[in-house]
Amino acid sequence: MDFIKLAKERYSVRKFAGRKVEKEKIAQILEAGRLAPTAANYQPQRILVIESGESLAKLKGCTPYHFNAPLALLVCYDRTASWKRPYDGYDMGTVDAAIVAAQMMLEATALGLGTTWVGHFDPAAVREAFELPEYLEPVALLPTGYPHENARPSRLHDDRLDLEDTVFYNAFAGLEAGRKGAGAHD
Repeated sequence: MDFIKLAKERYSVRKFAGRKVEKEKIAQILEAGRLAPTAANYQPQRILVIESGESLAKLKGCTPYHFNAPLALLVCYDRTASWKRPYDGYDMGTVDAAIVAAQMMLEATALGLGTTWVGHFDPAAVREAFELPEYLEPVALLPTGYPHENARPSRLHDDRLDLEDTVFYNAFAGLEAGRKGAGAHD
């Protein structure tokens, strides 16, 4: 499958079949995350595989957006292992975790699975429920599984801004904060 086709096929699955995800597929998804590029190749991502009934029940106490998936991946980064930009100290860990999560989501799609990115969770509840060390920063939850036969993309799935509204060449001329761009080639 070519990449653009894969990217178009991926959608946020919010209804899962009860079928468990095979260990081999979980391993492939995790490998896709392991291969993701990270700042200075520091690889600060730390992934918690949530698959047992007990762990999935704990997850429900951390977010209403678990979608009863049979598997969830908690994507974190280690603040002590992430690269910091020397000019301003900006911690690239969140960016690294996002890249890792995106690659895992795309691999899941390629394997016939569905995911959705969940950022709406209580970080304190996640820390407590899963006993995260202080230096781990939770970034995203990825409920994962086989899409239910009635699962469909949201009505907004195909709503995308035109490239002219998001891409500029050489300067952000005419761009106002919070507004779509005007003329990508100006």
